[in-house]
Amino acid sequence: MKTIVSAAIAALLATTAAHAGDYTAGDIKVVHPMAFETAPTAQVAGGYMSIENAGTTDDTLIEVRVARIPRIELHLSETDANGVARMTRQEGGIPIAAGETVSLQPGGLHVMFMGLDGDPFELGEEIEATLVFEQAGELAVTFSVEARSAADHRAMDHSGHSMDHATDKKPE
Repeated sequence: MKTIVSAAIAALLATTAAHAGDYTAGDIKVVHPMAFETAPTAQVAGGYMSIENAGTTDDTLIEVRVARIPRIELHLSETDANGVARMTRQEGGIPIAAGETVSLQPGGLHVMFMGLDGDPFELGEEIEATLVFEQAGELAVTFSVEARSAADHRAMDHSGHSMDHATDKKPE
């Protein structure tokens, strides 16, 4: 019995550690970077996380790099009063004000992984990435690929979108 309980506790701790996903660079703390699994034919996927700035100086997430993904952009999804959804590239990056937390989540700010070209994000996969901050510098993180829930399906799904930025507009 003692062995079974010990094995169960060890398994729980291993699972918790695998999903903890907290990373720190200077005053910046990145919590739970993740992406949802995609369809085999998906060309794009979204990446999500929380970014905390415990410092007294503003910072900006200016770039995300992943070796196997040819194009990565920082985006904002918004729906206007008429129900029209728009996605805009955040040309200057995503600001993280001193003492604030910014959540990248479906239907809002997010990382857009583009050009998957037959290499979908699969459940349980880990995507090694580098986040580049204006002040804190580079931070290696791992995006864990997770299953979508029913609530996630109600949020914007990027899997069928083509990303033509010829018509992108800056948010007003």
